[in-house]
Amino acid sequence: MLLRLVPDNTKIKFMWLRKVSFPLSILLVLASVAGFFTVGMNYGIDFKGGTIIEIKTDGPADIGAIRSDLSALNLGDIQVQEFGGSDDILIRVEEQPGGELAQQAVVANVRSIFEDQNVDFRRVEVVGPRVSSELAQAGLIAVVAALFAILLYIWFRFEWQFAVGAILTTANDVVITIGLFVLLQLDFSLSSIAAVLTIIGYSLNDTVVVYDRIRENLRKYKKRPLAEVLDMSINETLSRTTMTSVTTLLALTALYVFGGEVIQSFTLAMIFGIVIGTYSSIFLAAPFLILFNLRAEAMSPKDGDDTKDKDAEAAA
Repeated sequence: MLLRLVPDNTKIKFMWLRKVSFPLSILLVLASVAGFFTVGMNYGIDFKGGTIIEIKTDGPADIGAIRSDLSALNLGDIQVQEFGGSDDILIRVEEQPGGELAQQAVVANVRSIFEDQNVDFRRVEVVGPRVSSELAQAGLIAVVAALFAILLYIWFRFEWQFAVGAILTTANDVVITIGLFVLLQLDFSLSSIAAVLTIIGYSLNDTVVVYDRIRENLRKYKKRPLAEVLDMSINETLSRTTMTSVTTLLALTALYVFGGEVIQSFTLAMIFGIVIGTYSSIFLAAPFLILFNLRAEAMSPKDGDDTKDKDAEAAA
């Protein structure tokens, strides 16, 4: 390989570092949960209801002027952002008290702002509280279903220790990412659910790569201490893990910088999730196997394992 972020034959004692990684993760998870129940999430219109208006102006739009004009209407929380080109504008207005008539009045008031301008109203959509509640429920079900499917898949492919370890590792990533939304009060919308599900998939992929190497090495070196085999396996996959993460982060950073305000919350969550997912795959996934007392005997033998075991014993 022409480019390596990690040298070959590293011998980092990751199992010793679990004395630091476990308390750090517990602290971050507890802080995220506490923030969720005290500060709360900044739910977007997708979840709390409101009006979404998409307009196209004649030439580049003045976001500041539009935001100032709309603020004078006293409609509460109003978000104005570019949506694609500089002449495509997305306006979000929080749900107004008074039912459907109040929401229709919002659209009329917004239209009045642009009466003297050549503005094309491309989309007007009202998201009611019932729909937003259904979306929130569907999003929660999607995340829980994904975690349950992961549990079954890993259990079938490996052993129960691997399955529980993968679930705890992935749950750690999800909870801490939610903590980021709470801390920065990022707009939590349907795209945020998509970001969380993507992070789950990415974290699982990294974890499975590490677990697959662990299973392979446990079959080869059944007489070696478990901690030594786990350290060996993580070091052997370290270059691949870091290279995958860095290349993904490069793409996401470009999206965050040049992608516009509409997807910034999504890409920031993805960037943070990739970092946390890489950290957990290296520093949490394997140590969980020690916590659950995994034994090499649990790994089913393959042809040629006996020879490899003898070679490993001789080398030891």
